[in-house]
Amino acid sequence: MAVSQSVLDLIGNTPLVDVSALSPNPDARILIKLEGQNPGGSVKDRIALAMIEAAEKDEGLEPGSVLLEPSSGNTGIGMALVARLKGYHLKVVLPANVSEERRQLLAVWGAEVIESPGGEGSNGAVRLAEAIAAQHPEWVFLYQYANRANPRAHYEGTGPEIWRDCPDVTHFVAGLGTSGTLLGVGRYLKERNPDVQVWAVEPPAGELVDGLRNLDDGYIPPIFTELHGAELLDRKTVVGPRLSVEWTRRLAEVGVFAGISSGAAMAGAAKCAQAIDRGVVVVVSADGGWKYLSTGAWTDDIDVVAERARRTIYF
Repeated sequence: MAVSQSVLDLIGNTPLVDVSALSPNPDARILIKLEGQNPGGSVKDRIALAMIEAAEKDEGLEPGSVLLEPSSGNTGIGMALVARLKGYHLKVVLPANVSEERRQLLAVWGAEVIESPGGEGSNGAVRLAEAIAAQHPEWVFLYQYANRANPRAHYEGTGPEIWRDCPDVTHFVAGLGTSGTLLGVGRYLKERNPDVQVWAVEPPAGELVDGLRNLDDGYIPPIFTELHGAELLDRKTVVGPRLSVEWTRRLAEVGVFAGISSGAAMAGAAKCAQAIDRGVVVVVSADGGWKYLSTGAWTDDIDVVAERARRTIYF
């Protein structure tokens, strides 16, 4: 195995694992892409690197440059890792009701946390970050929700990897957050095979499922609108907190230790498999389970965990 010159060289080329044992349809295979294998622990490492490298090109970043980003989860961690290695100072606008694991990881890589009201969730973090960016035009506001380097990272990386490893894919399923994964991968796969269907998983309106958003809650990511996301998606399916926890536990039964949003995505993949006659469903596991241990997701009563997840953004 070749020696990598930097941890950043390890971003991408994550494994695809067959979890068809969990498929409700014997004629529908389910493969899960383990993005928790990225060095920062999530799929967001891809867009963190892409957005910062785009800013280096477009904004002329120098050592000590200040970067600003709203995040309720993995994007802030990925950016903190990349910024630490490249010598930039990252300020993350973070809802107050996030898990302790999140804060500790941001601290590990030297990011500065600016709290937004917990009750306002990720939408509140976005609003506060926009206000701060307007007050500090000298800072570089990366803004994952409107940054085209976000879906481009998946169009140039995640999508080609899936097509390389599974050219017989018929359905692609991922959680709807910034929409970057769905837009980038979905467009790449449809260009190779227009019959590939793209399914988005979203939480019920007004409810929290970590890393996901419902577009009816009042905030639609600009990249989703600009890149015609509504036309790209073939279907959206709703998965609530309890079902997300159930499927997070089911993934563990086949050896996949993944985060709660991965459980939500897997629940969506199972719904997809059940709805089709036959096919190959590829689903994205956004991150690993290590950062969720404090939630009791695998050990506490499932109804207690689900209720807790409605109040706290775990990661």
